[in-house]
Amino acid sequence: MSSSDQPSDQDDASRINQEASSSSNNETSTPDNKEDEMKRAAARKLIERYFYQLTDGCGNPACKNKYCASSGQLKPLTPDEAAAQAIQLFSQEAILCERHPNKIPRTNNKMLSSDSDESINRKNDVTPNNEILAGNESYIKLNTTNNSTSYLTEQMLYDIIDECESTECYLSLIRKLGEVFSSIENLSRSFQQTDKSPNETNLDETGLKKEDVRSLEGEKDKDEDSSADTSDGSILPVDLPSVRRAYSALFKLKTSIFEHSLVNALVTLAGNLQMELPTRKECGNQDDVVNVLLIVFEIPALGSGDFLETALPAICRASEWLPVEVQAKLARIWSGTGRSSLRNILENLQQLVTLRVIVTQFHRDFYVQDENVITSATKLMKILFYANILAGVLESPDLRNEELSMSMDDSYVAIKLNKTQPPVDPLAAELGVHVLDCRKPYLPFSEFYNEPLSDGVEMDRDFANYKSELGKFSFMNYPFILTPATKMMGLYFDNRIRMYSERRISILQSVTGQPSNPYLRLKVRRDHIIDDALVELEMISMENPNDLKKQLVVEFEGEQGIDEGGVSKEFFQLVIEEIFNPDYAMFTSQSETSTVWFNPTSFESDAQFTLIGIVLGLAIYNNVILAVNFPMVLYRKLLGKRGSFEDLQDWNLTLYNSLKQLLEYNEPDVEEVFMQTFRISYQDVFGSIINYDLKDRGDEVSVTQENKYEFVDLYADFLLNKSVEKQFRAFYKGFQMVVDESPLELLFRPEEIEILICGSKNFDFDELESSTEYDGGYTSESQIIKDFWSIVHALSFEDKRKLLQFTTGSDRVPIGGLSRLKLVIARNGPDSDRLPTAHTCFNVLLLPEYSSKEKLKDRLIKAISYSKGFGML
Repeated sequence: MSSSDQPSDQDDASRINQEASSSSNNETSTPDNKEDEMKRAAARKLIERYFYQLTDGCGNPACKNKYCASSGQLKPLTPDEAAAQAIQLFSQEAILCERHPNKIPRTNNKMLSSDSDESINRKNDVTPNNEILAGNESYIKLNTTNNSTSYLTEQMLYDIIDECESTECYLSLIRKLGEVFSSIENLSRSFQQTDKSPNETNLDETGLKKEDVRSLEGEKDKDEDSSADTSDGSILPVDLPSVRRAYSALFKLKTSIFEHSLVNALVTLAGNLQMELPTRKECGNQDDVVNVLLIVFEIPALGSGDFLETALPAICRASEWLPVEVQAKLARIWSGTGRSSLRNILENLQQLVTLRVIVTQFHRDFYVQDENVITSATKLMKILFYANILAGVLESPDLRNEELSMSMDDSYVAIKLNKTQPPVDPLAAELGVHVLDCRKPYLPFSEFYNEPLSDGVEMDRDFANYKSELGKFSFMNYPFILTPATKMMGLYFDNRIRMYSERRISILQSVTGQPSNPYLRLKVRRDHIIDDALVELEMISMENPNDLKKQLVVEFEGEQGIDEGGVSKEFFQLVIEEIFNPDYAMFTSQSETSTVWFNPTSFESDAQFTLIGIVLGLAIYNNVILAVNFPMVLYRKLLGKRGSFEDLQDWNLTLYNSLKQLLEYNEPDVEEVFMQTFRISYQDVFGSIINYDLKDRGDEVSVTQENKYEFVDLYADFLLNKSVEKQFRAFYKGFQMVVDESPLELLFRPEEIEILICGSKNFDFDELESSTEYDGGYTSESQIIKDFWSIVHALSFEDKRKLLQFTTGSDRVPIGGLSRLKLVIARNGPDSDRLPTAHTCFNVLLLPEYSSKEKLKDRLIKAISYSKGFGML
């Protein structure tokens, strides 16, 4: 490529990067498209790197990469040829050189004078150089009044840009950016708040122009600013709206004018932070570091171009050394005045992580947990995670029910004393917040998931790091970035290790002559499944609760079959069907929300509810999905959060709307309109009315404007907590007997636990078709297979659920979608009148090669419709 071509290529690259950044920062994009946008942007960046490697090289004179211009092995290419070959190299995942520090940047000759341009290319340094600037009269003229100023303000930046545009010489801008953005002290004193800061006005900051800001400055000299100098030497907070307006003006220029200088300055800044932060006193003032990071992360292009590839990784590495106090201060600011930047900062970090996952070649000695840029970006993302919680809708931490276990019976307290408590996050402790306190985050929690990273994490290695005492990095300590399906694998490894541990102990006991069973064996009668299961599980929980952590093996009396998982699935299904039977009256059905809740007037013993808790825990522990429909408040209570008014929304919507109407009614005649006292009524199992006073002599206390919030809180507390306290404690006891030592609470939020127990609600049979494997002579091109999927896709929703039940033993979608099922369709002989059969333990459908599509449909429908107790092995 000739030198005359370079500016236009650079402009094209800048335009591409800006478009990619704009695409990734578009807040109107849906969550489903966000991951695809990140992947496309990362792909564009890689292709661009291949292009510049082919045309400019990496800058390393000793380069041996035959696809790099610096190696001397590559013939000169035209831009079109280079672009075509770049796409080909990307598809082949060819070697990509690292950027060499001596790589010469391309510059636009129109931006700088020719003599100065040559000097800057030769020096390749953002540090101000007096020799370069000595002959530049326009620069000296511009800085005659503020040549001692080492910080930057919005007004100063406007003036520099105006002067540079009028002279078509941008040396002064490059010098100022390099001088300020490379220094902790200079940058921390830039863009500080003053009494006359524009952000304190009622004007829309996005609509302010440079002229508007100047008018707001009043009589203040535009070349002087006293905001950076305080009498006591303290540092004032950053004026974030001012920073955003300044960047908006700066990035209206061609990025190629200042990008290289600003990137190098940020790398220098990151180096200074990395050297200085570890040596600072923990209790010292860190406001300068806070200001620096706030200003840096407002850069609009931080997620594209060289900013993404060079500057942002350096800043992330430096941020690893941030004290907890600084992290907490950043989280508070980003949750307050900086909340409008939360999505942009998060997307930049996600873009960086995604790019590194795609570019880096991982192997058995270098896992994703060892990639410093990915881990440091994840640590920085944790600050955003808590900022997102603080910026959302929070509930009182008093609702956290930390004393629940202490009121249990003595045997359960003994179990709880042995429980390994999940580690307390120091940042959460500093902020005084917990993820359970968040009713609604500012950004959906799902935006913190990174699917490419989740797919690339080796969870066995990550779990080993999590259990290691050497302080190794583990994503299990940063679960917000992992998808529920990946976190489930971490829980699976923990459960399996505990199962094998209990099995080894049992084998050792048998060697010493002590009778022991390496499995949790249940032998039940199909017609008395609840009674048999209750008796056996109750005996086990009383004699040795640790046996519940063994692998479950179920045997139905009088039936042949080895439990490889399928029999256990059927056992859970039958238990759930029986125990939620209205005849038992253990649970009441909420028809409006299609959920079930504890019956406050149930006559069943605590042991029955303990059994349900054990079954729920065993299902998680043995990786089985259950057909239960509890409201979300149950899963919040399982994690230690008491039910509150907002939980009524998915518990009883009609009641929730009625109480909300009461809260929103602001007229003084509330007593006459609602005629409500602090006495409430409800029905028992026989339909009799029971009255309950929410406070002493409640029937004599009317609900008024002054006490209506107290009434609503007491009402919700009674319905969700006090009225079912006995039943829930028994249920919670059984659940904790199984999962008390697992990292369940660490990894999952309430809505994720619901998915873990009940499965996904996404019945995408296209996913199932694409992930299905074939055996016995069948392929995806076999005619019977094509007919099979044609029939399946045309089935009703209920018949599709029956098909899942028939082939896998459960009609629920596993966490992560139907692609996780790994269904296998195997040929089971030639055409015959036999019905299809299935090995539910292994998700195998045995399908004879029927002679016609009509016969296939007839046999399949019959098989899935009458499969209960038949056809499943």
